[in-house]
Amino acid sequence: MKNNSPELSFEFFPARTPKGVESLANVHAELAKFDPAFFSVTFGAGGSTHDGSFNAVKTMLDAGSTAGAHITCVGCSREYIKTVVQSYLDIGVNRFVVLRGDLPGGMVERGYFKHAVDLIRFIRENFGDQLHLDVAAYPDFHPESKSPAQELEHFKQKVDAGANSAITQYFFNADSYFAYLDEISRMGIDIPITPGIMPISNYATLVRFSDACGAELPRWIRARLEQYQDDQASLTAFGLDVVSHLCLDLLDNGVEGLHFYSLNRVNPVKEICQRIGFEFDQIAGVTQ
Repeated sequence: MKNNSPELSFEFFPARTPKGVESLANVHAELAKFDPAFFSVTFGAGGSTHDGSFNAVKTMLDAGSTAGAHITCVGCSREYIKTVVQSYLDIGVNRFVVLRGDLPGGMVERGYFKHAVDLIRFIRENFGDQLHLDVAAYPDFHPESKSPAQELEHFKQKVDAGANSAITQYFFNADSYFAYLDEISRMGIDIPITPGIMPISNYATLVRFSDACGAELPRWIRARLEQYQDDQASLTAFGLDVVSHLCLDLLDNGVEGLHFYSLNRVNPVKEICQRIGFEFDQIAGVTQ
């Protein structure tokens, strides 16, 4: 890749145990050798993982990386959101991935904020333009949307409320992404929309994720994964081929970045990035 190559970014979830914290630090150190544009760390509904998320982001900042934080609004009060955003600003974070979030089991009421657009407006009203706000985009459409037109209108509302850029839900059909961009462009929206990339390493997990979030898992991929579910070597090899070809298709058609849902794992992401031409610095990385 040349110096003007598309940018990489990597997403983590916060570790819940001391061993997990150590493992995440090692994963971050390895993936930092790709010199990504930023890392991001997810955030549980109602702030359920806030401490872990905050500590992970701070550790990455202290190690010399650029890191952003997810903010979800389900179950959160206005005061809590202001406190959380300010706590990140105080340590130098100004990039946030703003999401509605999913209702945890047993939760009936969403709280003050009903949708991501409500949270975006609230953050802009209270913190102005000093923040970079990413939002979610759904090329395969959100499972709760009643129609593609409604989905696109919801996205436009988030942009009008102050979103700077977007990261898509993962997908395995590049045509759905490019068709989505065409629809967005016809609506007069021109913010960057980075493809979200999910490595394939486990059949049951991927099927569960896809069914829950509405991401289409093409029948031919599902059938192969089902065939290989008891043959990890074959499943891994097949998954690497599928996702690498998807990334190359996207890059060949001019995407400006790839955002990897790493699931806190190094090897699948590292292998794909190297296959598609990104340089991995064996020496560079984070400051220990």
